[in-house]
Amino acid sequence: MITIRLRLGIMMFLQFFVWGAWFVTLGTFLATNLDATGAQTGMAFATQSWGAIVAPLFIGLIADRFFNAERILGLLHLAGAALLWTMHVAGDFAAFYPSALAYMAVYMPTLALVNAVAFRQMSDPAAEFAAVRIWGTIGWIVAGLAISYVFAWDDAARMAQGMLRNTFLLAAIASVVQGLYSFTLPATPPRAHGVQELRELFGADALGLLRDRNFAVFFCSAILICVPLAFYYQNANLFLSEAGVTNPTGKMTLGQISEAGFILLLPWCFRRIGIKATLLAGMLAWSLRYALFGFGDAGEGLWMLLLGIALHGVCYDFFFVAGQVYTDARAGERFKASAQGLLTLATYGLGMLIGFAVAGQITDRHAQDGAHAWQSVWLFPAGLAFVVFVLFLLLFRDAASRTEGVR
Repeated sequence: MITIRLRLGIMMFLQFFVWGAWFVTLGTFLATNLDATGAQTGMAFATQSWGAIVAPLFIGLIADRFFNAERILGLLHLAGAALLWTMHVAGDFAAFYPSALAYMAVYMPTLALVNAVAFRQMSDPAAEFAAVRIWGTIGWIVAGLAISYVFAWDDAARMAQGMLRNTFLLAAIASVVQGLYSFTLPATPPRAHGVQELRELFGADALGLLRDRNFAVFFCSAILICVPLAFYYQNANLFLSEAGVTNPTGKMTLGQISEAGFILLLPWCFRRIGIKATLLAGMLAWSLRYALFGFGDAGEGLWMLLLGIALHGVCYDFFFVAGQVYTDARAGERFKASAQGLLTLATYGLGMLIGFAVAGQITDRHAQDGAHAWQSVWLFPAGLAFVVFVLFLLLFRDAASRTEGVR
């Protein structure tokens, strides 16, 4: 069992190392190397959302029926390595975008595949999965530290030389390693069930949950809070670089370290303050972090920027992870899987598509001569997150959620 757990941990490490090696610095790369506008940068980040929309189709209609999960995982990562190479050599946004879109279409399904491989090797996934999944977070952190402190590709002088595009080369090499390694993983044959209907794949079976007023309030809030989330993904690294923060990619790993720590507090929060207060804390943290970004700087205000990064654990765990738990508790046995599919499609699909489009427009509105009025950029998502916080505070009244199914 220890050997299997180690093998699965390596799989998770490589899976998220590949993503973290290029995604964090994407906004900075596009602005400094390809002269992309904010709207174009938003389009590039939105490829994640299109990939999230494609993934249920790929997994439910193809992978679950016809192929061993570990084999298709390997093939997708090898194909992804080739696409990452084309992103590495792209000379302008017109050449870069199709490769990025194709890459996310093959990468996003692998997130479900690594989970499938892991779950099938566990007798008690609820107790065992966290110890394996944490290696994915470590992989993301190591990628960021390597970019900043080993290769220094996000150093201002090296960025001026175009070195930041090497992040795609690093990701491509890791993707080849993951692709080849996948073929050594334990056999995970397709599940023996009929082909799922489209409505089941996209969570439409769970739409009846929206008749519950409180769940509808949560669902709409989850979509809206994805707009502030998109601002972080799209702009944080570029903002830190323009502000003069040294080793910005390495410093951003504070967010993943925080995420790993705060997730351990969730059970305590559910027991002591309930799901509503936990979700509210997550939304308020979004507003606070962007206010800190808006008023901090690379000098005496550096502590504000670092605190804003470290709040990522509260922002993500206390709303998105807690929201998944709340959804699971409210769905009932029949619709658990469909409800999670619906929430994922609404947030990482619809919500993030809207978020990246809005973030691109707001960023362009406050850009001039290659620089940005970052305070104005950050105060927009800070204000939006606070509005969502107030609306949720007033409209969500699921008092039973403190004791029923969320503990």
